[in-house]
Amino acid sequence: MGVAIVLGAGDGLGGAVAERFAKGGLHVVLVRRDLEKARTAALKLNEAGYSATARNEDVRDPSAVERLFEFVESEIGPTEACIYNAGANVQKPLLETTPKLFRQVWELGCFGGFLAARECARVMAPRGRGALLFTSATSGIYGRAGFVAFSSAKFGLRAVAQASARELGPMGVHVAHVVIDCGLRTEAIRRRYTARGVDIDTLPEGRLAAPESVAEQYWMLTRQPKDAWTHELDLRPSVEPW
Repeated sequence: MGVAIVLGAGDGLGGAVAERFAKGGLHVVLVRRDLEKARTAALKLNEAGYSATARNEDVRDPSAVERLFEFVESEIGPTEACIYNAGANVQKPLLETTPKLFRQVWELGCFGGFLAARECARVMAPRGRGALLFTSATSGIYGRAGFVAFSSAKFGLRAVAQASARELGPMGVHVAHVVIDCGLRTEAIRRRYTARGVDIDTLPEGRLAAPESVAEQYWMLTRQPKDAWTHELDLRPSVEPW
């Protein structure tokens, strides 16, 4: 059975992507910092008749990422898709952004993506197939006030994606960069809006994107024929200003 590795398989988009790829017939490896939550999500998929495994490797650690791919390739099956969904959306004024915070955001948002790309190149390129998808954001296209750390990480991730696509595309590996230009209807976003005194259930219909809708587009990218690949895909609700 082919495998889809989801790095950053949280309760929102990562979990929705994992479920969509499991429904597509792949064994899904859910990787997140909280192993118990990863196990709960994997168990839910297994009980639904799909195939999933939970892991909690540190995506910023080269040895851990190498170990993850070696485990998948030797114990489960060939890696057919890898989704890099890890990152930290941190909003801080420039003077409140410490060097430590900047480095942490960069490591999670960019460096980990490089590590994933390198392992995908190692295992996918010799087979001449596979898909590597990066989750990005509007901050990866332009730097906004208060997002100096997050934007720099996402800018870097976009460069990793472009360079990887140009190198691996001719080898048969599809690399795509997905720009999510909106909020998602998740519990994390609900808490963020609640802190501002806003109930997301009162927002106009379609104002926030459903994680399942976005996950469907990730799956679509892996189904594209080689003569019509998308590299950069930007997603937003119809009512989102842009």
